[in-house]
Amino acid sequence: MNTRRPLIICYLAIVLAVLVILMGGWTRIMDAGLGCPDWPGCFGQMTAPISAAHIAEAQQKFAGVEVDAAKGWLEMIHRYMASTLGLLILLLAVVAWQKRKESGYPVGLSLFLLVLVVCQGVFGMWTVTLKLLPPVVSGHLLGGLLTLMMLILLAGKLRQSAKPAKVVSGRWIMRLAVLVLFMQILLGGWTSANYAGWACTHWLSCVEGQRTELDFRSGFSLSFDIGQNHQGGTLSQPARAAIQMTHRVGALVVVATMFLAGALALRHSASRTPALILFTLLIVQIFMGGANVVYGVPTWLAWLHHVGAVSLLLCLLWLKARYESEVYYE
Repeated sequence: MNTRRPLIICYLAIVLAVLVILMGGWTRIMDAGLGCPDWPGCFGQMTAPISAAHIAEAQQKFAGVEVDAAKGWLEMIHRYMASTLGLLILLLAVVAWQKRKESGYPVGLSLFLLVLVVCQGVFGMWTVTLKLLPPVVSGHLLGGLLTLMMLILLAGKLRQSAKPAKVVSGRWIMRLAVLVLFMQILLGGWTSANYAGWACTHWLSCVEGQRTELDFRSGFSLSFDIGQNHQGGTLSQPARAAIQMTHRVGALVVVATMFLAGALALRHSASRTPALILFTLLIVQIFMGGANVVYGVPTWLAWLHHVGAVSLLLCLLWLKARYESEVYYE
């Protein structure tokens, strides 16, 4: 089975998927999610406003909407990158269909990725048309992370030989760690989508020296006013505080599971390097999370925290792959 060409395409798609997720985080942090109030274009054209005439035309067609060229370009660059990723995944699906009669080729996974990226496009549209509705924004992040993980899984299947896999002891710990980190990143997305990063000003408690009311019911309700603009957040302070404190508890669970997975991997030379890198990234991420609270979530630090979360996920997937493929118990 010749998989060299689809494997190269898959590697390119993985790199681009990471960049799309990071660019999406930057777009979100810069409040550029509605930099283009329409979809798929921007103020009626396929580029963001660049000339004075274009800006004047946009202001005329979209009365009452702020025309910010910088935010518009951030949003459009994100869309261009996502569209290119979609084309690569479409190409992988075409190759898979051509190779559907070859034994062992991951046709189903390739076609599933195509369906997933189409759904991502729909969620991208809803993100704009529903004005940053938090469940849609979080669903868009979920789709992006799933796309990245499925591409990595596809690359692994294209690389693997026909040799039967052996049973690896401790695999459940690695899978649990991936699941916990995945859920924590989604919780971070929910925190960002509801602008709850500013809800608590103390790194340990929510507000120093005060008893803070936490409204978990409103904070995690999926019921939102669809016609409302959600930029800046619409939840009450107690609801946002509940989201923020839940995210912190989730961070403690992540630390515990990462420690278990890393400690297990350190016992074997094959997975020792990714385990050490994982511990380093985890320590840095903890400090950045605390610094975001202390310094009021500055833009650059918020984005670095986003980068750190994606880096942790990639490193953990690398660790899991190395452990499962090279560490065996008889």
